[in-house]
Amino acid sequence: MKRNARGEGCVFNVELTDEDGTQIQATMFNDAARKFYDKLEMGKVYYISRGTLKVANKQFKTVQNDYEMTLNENSEVEEASSEASFVPETKFNFVPIDMLGPHVNGKELIDVIGVVQSVSPTMSIRRKSNNDIIPKRDITIADETKKTVVVSLWNDLATTVGQELLDSSDQSPIVAIKSLRVGDFQGVSLSTISRSVVKVNPETPEAGKLRSWFDSEGKGSSMDSVGSGITASSRNGSRSMYSDRVFLSHFTSNPSLGDDKPAFFSVRAYVSFIKPDQTMWYRACKTCNKKVTEAIGSGYWCEGCQKNDEGCSLRYIMVAKVSDPSGEAWLSTFNEEAEQIIGCPADELNQLRSQENEENPYQLKLKQATWVPHLFRVSAAQHEYMGEKRQRLTVRGIAPVDFAAESRFLLEEITKEKASQ
Repeated sequence: MKRNARGEGCVFNVELTDEDGTQIQATMFNDAARKFYDKLEMGKVYYISRGTLKVANKQFKTVQNDYEMTLNENSEVEEASSEASFVPETKFNFVPIDMLGPHVNGKELIDVIGVVQSVSPTMSIRRKSNNDIIPKRDITIADETKKTVVVSLWNDLATTVGQELLDSSDQSPIVAIKSLRVGDFQGVSLSTISRSVVKVNPETPEAGKLRSWFDSEGKGSSMDSVGSGITASSRNGSRSMYSDRVFLSHFTSNPSLGDDKPAFFSVRAYVSFIKPDQTMWYRACKTCNKKVTEAIGSGYWCEGCQKNDEGCSLRYIMVAKVSDPSGEAWLSTFNEEAEQIIGCPADELNQLRSQENEENPYQLKLKQATWVPHLFRVSAAQHEYMGEKRQRLTVRGIAPVDFAAESRFLLEEITKEKASQ
């Protein structure tokens, strides 16, 4: 069911594959969606007629085809009962991990292939829309570009394929994943959706090439997250840092921004103040990073992993004031982004905090982090506090300012401004 300014309606999308493996997306609206929703089943073969073809909208297409099909209430769909049911071969169009940046927050789904570097335990996430608890598992994969990315497996994929990957993680399995959304968490991140397909150790040329590289070179190589150090280059994240550029006043002058859903923007600003007496971090499980509590006797209890551990790690949850020519605002930051601002992990800053001497190395470290320019990817959302809605600004990605790239960006903006006059 879809709702927009014209009212409510139904839409139903399917992906069709013929015997040659060619795919096309078919879309049905309202009466057609209701007519064919229960009739079309995964793996069955159908004769389809009286549909229409049109050039595919690249923003919404989910398969590699220049055309898409539309079925209306007069279209005919007949099951080919004489044909055996089959699971069509999955065709992939892989995007190298270091090329994911331009796809951040885009509508087009992408495919990736990589060697599994780590697998988290299953986590239980509460869905905001209906309060349901759904399973999630994060895996980190790498490819020949020597970049890594975190892929979040949701629902059944987290408990089935995810468990298989956890059990075989010491063998560094290869995964090929079709139809992933690219988000901007930690700069670049991937998430499965209902139609995503995960193949473990597929017998494909790409998998064979990746395995040869990893066994001969990759497993001894240093890997970097594709989301770290995002610059203006279109190869590694221009979409997340140089699109939707605004001043801080865009947030402060629009207190209702993000009311319906989170709004994402990019800003260039200076960290102007970090409160030294705030709660800077929390005690986290070393396995899943969830908050832990002191266990009875000794150690720390993790509710997510359901186990005690002798130690824990500290992870940042700090707020920082940032400033630009239009004003200032408070931004909430989490561990990875805060580490880039402070310049050290939370455990190290905690050690400085415990040192009592005249120089006060803790406050000196915070002072050194101020008046440094950064590029921020910021989300604006509304949350309720004491019965009152308030705007919360959260850092979703951070990168140092590349002044050459920034100059090119400003020149482009000047050119656009002149052209519009």
